[in-house]
Order: sequence, then structure tokens, then C-alpha cells
Amino acid sequence: FSCSLSDLLHSFLGLLYQEYRDKSTREEIETRRLQDSQTDPEETSPSEETPSEAEPTSTIENKAPPQINLLRNSNSRFNLWQDLPEVQSSGVLSILQPDEIKLQEAMFELVTSEASYYKSLNLLVSHFMENERLKKILHQSEAHILFSNVLDVMAVSERFLLDLEQRVEENIVISDVCDIVYQHTVNHFSVYITYVSNQTYQERAYKQLLQDKPAFREVISQLELDPKCKGLSFSSFLILPFQRITRLKLLVQNILKKVEEKSDRESTALDAHKELETVVKACNEGVRKMSRTEQMISIQKKLEFKIKSVPIISHSRWLLKQGELQQMNGPKTSRTLRTKKLFREIYLFLFNDLLVICRQIPGDKYQVFDSAPRGLLRVEELEDQGQSLANVFILRLLENADDREASYMLKASSQSEMKRWMISLAPNRRTKFVSFTSRLVDCPQIQCVHPYVAQQPDELSLELADVLNILDKTDDGWIFGERLHDQERGWFPSSMGEEILNPKIRAQNLKECFRVHKSDDSQRRKLGSRNRQ
Repeated sequence: FSCSLSDLLHSFLGLLYQEYRDKSTREEIETRRLQDSQTDPEETSPSEETPSEAEPTSTIENKAPPQINLLRNSNSRFNLWQDLPEVQSSGVLSILQPDEIKLQEAMFELVTSEASYYKSLNLLVSHFMENERLKKILHQSEAHILFSNVLDVMAVSERFLLDLEQRVEENIVISDVCDIVYQHTVNHFSVYITYVSNQTYQERAYKQLLQDKPAFREVISQLELDPKCKGLSFSSFLILPFQRITRLKLLVQNILKKVEEKSDRESTALDAHKELETVVKACNEGVRKMSRTEQMISIQKKLEFKIKSVPIISHSRWLLKQGELQQMNGPKTSRTLRTKKLFREIYLFLFNDLLVICRQIPGDKYQVFDSAPRGLLRVEELEDQGQSLANVFILRLLENADDREASYMLKASSQSEMKRWMISLAPNRRTKFVSFTSRLVDCPQIQCVHPYVAQQPDELSLELADVLNILDKTDDGWIFGERLHDQERGWFPSSMGEEILNPKIRAQNLKECFRVHKSDDSQRRKLGSRNRQ
């Protein structure tokens, strides 16, 4: 390149990372919508069906370079690898195959998105963290909790970006970037685990400061109004590292989908993806660990045992679901009583390895009258039992607190609540649709078009453009899904997504997913149950 790539990047990359990320995911959603509408098998070629973070929202003329405008903004003259003057003038666009051009764009997007991310990190530090007024308001310990090791994260991003830029400057046609991703993930990305694990403390400290310090609230509001921030909130800058490490894994997946099978580049991409997955998993565990420990302590304080006491707090135990159900009094066969007196309230605490059955007593306490290991639970749905027995299921404890079998007929408040309890209580029970791990040729799928934040432990937080297999659904608007890129499972409202109707696109999504995880074939059966269950 005749000019420094870093100069080039900074000259045309006007987007903050939050803007880039939003634009990119919305492009992906529109691309899938277009693909899904192409129902004639003859209309599209396999390469055009491939879901991508960087594909166009309009049809591609045969062999024309894909026009992907993720980074377009009013101040930029060129946005992509193929838009670079050096690429335009070199003549390579007429030589390279369309698939190779798509791969070049996918690798270039990883580089430009890192530049955008670094720009946003730099703003977090220079505009917020180093603001003199804010420094005077915050105690040193408060500043440390709020900003954590962001300087380390920024230094790692800078070093990573420099290596990426150097690679792009070596040749107009980028040889690879995943080898660089691999090296940095292994040697430097542990700083992300430290930062993300602090997230619970960070969120709590931020809320507390807004509540307790009017001066802090005022300065933050003023800083957010600065044109540099482009209307983005301070909290959107704080969560950048967690968003980036997750997104980086998806960008590597996108490259992996485009490299030639059994090639060196596929091998490097698989290695990079595996290491990134390890870091992302450690980040998630770091976030969960603290909140889980606090939650277990809180629950332990509320329980009073009518039976032999069970120690609740354990490093390997966490809450999966809690809530009230109605227990049926009298024999199972009774259908003559139609009043609510047929049922009485009980309260369940379901942990990953233990079920505790209680009755609520005054003082926000719960009296435990039965328990069982989670592995010794079985559930059975009652069907066509009339209105009073709607949403009723039978819970069997193969070995309860008295070392004997016990059965409970339980009524939930809705169909979705019943199904959620049944799947949580017996996770290996067959769902309505078979999961990703079965290698089915086809399975119902949905893509997320509205982000969703989980409200309960059995729910799944969704990001824009997530694609999920639908494992079960309810008549009252809930879906139990398995996300393709990480096999995490959970419930979410059906209004958050759009079903993918084209069977060819569903098959392509599954094929790509198997390819991404091909290095984990020996672990295949474990993947489907990897989430919090």
C-alpha cells in the first residue's frame, strides 16, 4: 500500500464500534430476510445462500464483486477491501473468484471493526475516565470498580490492531488474519476475562453512583451530550469489551464459513475459533460466578427445613428456576372437584443438581418439606383433562428426602410456565423438535430481530441476528431455542424473532454450524447441554 493502512482506516472509519455493530447486525438480518424470500431452488446458488455478516441486501449479479456496505457513512469515500484505491487499481477484482472476494471482505471486516472498537475504547478512556471533573468526584476505589482494567484491554486492542494492519499492508490480497487472532487470544486476551468478570460489580457501582452522587450524574450526562459520543450512553462504552470478544468469535466464524475446506486457512480459523470460545466461556462463567454465589447465600437464609437439613451453598451449585406452583390435594383420579380448593400453593427452588420443595411461610421464609437430586426427577404432562386440570403435570421424585418415591400433581399458571418447568426439571426429556446435536437435515429456525435480556435463569439473552433452532414452542408466545453459534439453550418471547421459512437456508445454517464446530466432533454430544442446565 502506498499509504499507511492505519491512516486509511482512521480517514474513512467514522463509526464508533456501537454504531458499526448495530449496522452490521441489521445488515445480516436483512440479508437473511432476502435469502428467506427466495423460495425457488433455482434462483440462488449455494454461495449466495450462505448467511454472512457482510453480504449485500440486494441480489448479486453473477460473478460481480459483492457490495457490502456495513461501514458506509456520509464522510467516507470507500468502505470495504474492494473499495480501497490500491485494490481498485490493481486489477485483482477481475482475477479473483467471487468466493475469494467474500473471504477478503470477511477478513478486512475483522480488521476495520477492530479499528472501530479501538476508537470507542479510546473515547471511553480519554473522554470519560480521564475527565478531570469526574476524577475529583470519584474515589480511587470507585474509579477502579467502574473502569476496571480498561487500560490493559485498550493496550491489547492496540497491539492486536497493529499486527492486523501490518498483515493487510503486506499484500493487496490478504493472506490470513486468523493466525494473528489465535496468537493474541492465547497470549493476551486474558485481560478480557478480568474485565468482564468485574461486570456485576461495575453495574452495581454505576447504579449506586447515579443514585448517591448528583455531581457524578450531572457530569456523566454532560459528557454523554458531547458530539463525540454520537448520542451513545456511558454504559454502552463500559460494555464494549464483552461485546467485542463475543463479536470477534462470530467474525472468525464468518471467515471460517468462507475458507476452502481442508485448507491451511481453515485449520488456522478453527484454532482461533476454539481459543476464542474458551475465552468467551471464561468471561461468561466469570460474570455468573459472583451473582450465583450471592444468590445462593440469599436463598439459604430464607429456607427452614421441616425435614433433614440439606446444605444449599456449594461452589458447584446454582439456581436454574424458582417459583410458585399449585399442588393438587387428594387422589390423582379426582375430577369431580372443580374449585380452586383442589389445589394449594407450593414453592420450588430448582438448582442444577437439586430440587427443594417448600411452602411459603410469614417473613419471606420458605419451609422445606421435600427434596430430591435433580437426576432423579421425572415429569409427565396430563392431556385433555378439562379446564380445571389445564397446564397440569406430574412430577415424580424417584428418591425423595425420605429415600422413597413420591409423586406431585402440579398446576402451572400458563402453558409456557408448565413447559418451562417440565424442561428445567427433566432437561433430557424429548422436546417437540429435535436439537442441533441430532444432525437433522431440517429443523424449525428463527433469527433474532429484537435484542432480549433474560429475566429468569431459564431464559436466554438474545443479540440481533442470532440464529436459533426451535426446540419447543407454546401457544402463549414463548419459544425454547438452541442458539447455533454456541449451543446455549433457553426460553425467549417469540415476538423477538422471525422464523426462517426457506428449508435451503435452514440447511445451510446447520451445515455452517457443523463446520464451525467440526474440531469439537468428539465433544458433539456435550455441546447441546452446555448452557446453565
